[in-house]
Amino acid sequence: MAEDLAAFAQAALAGPPDAVSDETIQALLTAGLRLYAWKVEQQQRHFLPITTRNAVTPTDVAVTVTELLRAVNLNLFDLSMWADRPRYSADDTGIP
Repeated sequence: MAEDLAAFAQAALAGPPDAVSDETIQALLTAGLRLYAWKVEQQQRHFLPITTRNAVTPTDVAVTVTELLRAVNLNLFDLSMWADRPRYSADDTGIP
C-alpha cells in the first residue's frame, strides 16, 4: 500500500498542484506523521523519517515544519525544548 501511495505522490508531483486536493494531502500527511510518532514512542527508537536523506529538500522540510508548528500553535522555542529531549538509541540509519 505504501508503494502505491508513493507512486501516486510521484505522479502528482509531475502534474499541476490543483490535481490533488488539499484534503488528500492533509489526510496523507496526518496519517504518516501520526504513524511515525507512534512507532518512535512505542518502540522507543528513532529511525530516518524519510526514505533517504536526499528524498526531500531543505525547502520541503522548512515549508512543512513551519506550517506544522503553526497548525498546532508551537513556536521555535517550544520546538527547541523538544529537540533537547534525550533520543532513543538509533538503529542502522546513521542517526547519532
